[in-house]
Amino acid sequence: MFFRRKGRLRADYDEQLVEQLKRLKKDWDHQSTLTKKSFDPFGEMELQTKIARAKYLILLREAKKRRISLLK
Repeated sequence: MFFRRKGRLRADYDEQLVEQLKRLKKDWDHQSTLTKKSFDPFGEMELQTKIARAKYLILLREAKKRRISLLK
């Protein structure tokens, strides 16, 4: 009884993790594109790019630990 719920919860959280990864990857790509296209990038823009990259890599490590495939 309890184990079925655990599997369903894990699947739900895995799905949420994949959605967050996709969103963060898109955000990181957007920030890095802005930085590259900028004529004179200022410090705040570079920091935002680094933060976006760090968030994505942290969740990517979590997905790897959970053995979640992003290619579904």
